[in-house]
Amino acid sequence: MPYPDSPIPGDEQERQRALERYGVLDSETDDHLQRLVRLVARVMETPTALISLVDGDRQWFLARHGLDATETPRQMAFCAHAICAEEALVVPDARLDPRFCTNPLVTGPPAIRFYAGAVLQSPEGHNLGTLCVIDQTPRRLSRFQVDTLQDLAQLVLRELELRRLATLCATTGALRRDTFLAQVRRELQRCAARSCAVGLLLLDLDQFELINRNWGMQAGDRVLRAVAETCQAALRPGELLGRLGDDTFALLLLQVDADEARLRAEGLRQEIGALQGVFSNAGHRLRLSGGLSLAAAGETALEPLLGRGERALALAQTNGRDQIALVLGEPVEPAPDPAGWAGSRDPAPRLRHP
Repeated sequence: MPYPDSPIPGDEQERQRALERYGVLDSETDDHLQRLVRLVARVMETPTALISLVDGDRQWFLARHGLDATETPRQMAFCAHAICAEEALVVPDARLDPRFCTNPLVTGPPAIRFYAGAVLQSPEGHNLGTLCVIDQTPRRLSRFQVDTLQDLAQLVLRELELRRLATLCATTGALRRDTFLAQVRRELQRCAARSCAVGLLLLDLDQFELINRNWGMQAGDRVLRAVAETCQAALRPGELLGRLGDDTFALLLLQVDADEARLRAEGLRQEIGALQGVFSNAGHRLRLSGGLSLAAAGETALEPLLGRGERALALAQTNGRDQIALVLGEPVEPAPDPAGWAGSRDPAPRLRHP
């Protein structure tokens, strides 16, 4: 007898993005999280405790106690049902539950009978997975035990938030270079499969070093924060902001054609140019050069898109700066210089990691 498919949350696309942006999927075992699941198993008096993240077509265990497997198909996952609710899911005896009685994890190893999972919900309201406990013996939980499991889930979520914050630039709140590029790669794959248009905008503050030299580093940091806040406010759901270097930012734009992307880029240039600071008293105005590129149909590799963006930025800078340039065309081969922004080594000297 086939078992029912797991439900899909209404916010699945946004939920999947939120999960990916924590940067923990397929990461190495973390001793602190392992201690936490051991503690959960002891407190709840169960042989198995898991931090389960529901990804694409699988559930993947960020930490596990009492189970050898690192993942299972999403279709079999009790946690895939749990993330569709706001309250903890408690299954006293899976053999008596029509959602799970024919599930291979119940009818075969590990012979699940009891399950309880507390949802791990992001601050934006997306259910990423669960902190769950499993037993091979049917049982029930008191209200006190359910509340305890949910409190422990909040400790897990706090750890996830700390890991997410580690991917952000401390000065601007934008994604760090490596994290931004990794997430852009995922978006290219997703958008190519769904025929969604993707744009990449590189922004460089012209002669930014003058602010640091004439008004000090603190003034420069305030400018960078203001620029990042302006860019962040211009993003639509699912879009990304990264800091690629000292005064260089990048924006991933979704579902845009060339005309719309150019309008948004030009609007940002003008808005950033109007920002005020201590330098304004001296008549100095922020100027911005931008390089805009669009992903070709079906393009899934980052390097060609980024290469076109770099060429567009260089064009804007050599043509007098304070402007946006656009480079279109077929995908290009990755630049031969391994020290470029898309390379695995450190960027060129003018770009220092934030």
